[in-house]
Formats: sequence, structure tokens, C-alpha cells
Amino acid sequence: MLKLILILLIALVFEAIGVVLLSSGLKQIGDLQAITPVALKRLIVQGATNRNILLGVLFEAIFFAALLVLLAKADVSLIWPLTSIGFVLTTAAAKFIRHEEVSSLRWSGVILIMLGAALVGWSEKQKQPARTVLPAESTTPVEPSP
Repeated sequence: MLKLILILLIALVFEAIGVVLLSSGLKQIGDLQAITPVALKRLIVQGATNRNILLGVLFEAIFFAALLVLLAKADVSLIWPLTSIGFVLTTAAAKFIRHEEVSSLRWSGVILIMLGAALVGWSEKQKQPARTVLPAESTTPVEPSP
């Protein structure tokens, strides 16, 4: 279980950095001013050659690959809710890397997410092992042989 959580945390760090890089790259290339073939081509070319966008996609791909590994090894009802810890990491990355202003109300929401993830993790420890069902014993009386 500890190994899975460690892999998940590392993957979530990649995701948080990837999201911040994508946001930065998208702000660099700007908005689509008009929906015309020329404007769309410009946006695609700038996006496909933007270093932050390319690194962001790479980091998100690493996260996704790790998530696939985790989902193959553990219950989805454990792994998927724990990915919400990524909200905490992404908010912190936005605050400290992008220098975004994060209000106390938003941090309160992040704390609630952390509490929810902790409950999910705790519920995994409380999970009872599946009982093995044995075939029912025969209730037919056996007569002694003469």
C-alpha cells in the first residue's frame, strides 16, 4: 500500500507541474481572436512549438501512465479518489510557481479535499478481507455400514 501511495504522490507532482506548464504556455500563445482557418492554424502551430505546452503534455502523459499502472494494481475506489490530492499540489504549484493569488476560501476547499482523501485512504485500512465461502457440509445422515 505504501508503495502505491508513493507512486501516486510522485505521479501527482508530475500532474501538478504539467498543469502549471500548460497554463503558462496557453497564456503565452494568447487567445483565439477569431475562428478562422488562419487563426486556428496560428494557434495550433504556436501551441505545438511552445516549450511549456510540450513539457506540460509530457508531464501529464507521465502522470497518466503512472495512473494506469496504479489502477491495474489497486481498487479504483481507492486510487481515483486519492488523485484528488492533485488539487492540493496543483493549487500550491499555482501559488508558488505561477504566483497566483489563492484566497483563504480556496485554501479551505483544498483542506476539505485533503480530508476527503484521508478518509478514503483510511477506509482502505479498515476494509475487511473477503471471506472464503466453503461448500456447505452435507446434512444427510450417514448410516454406519454393517
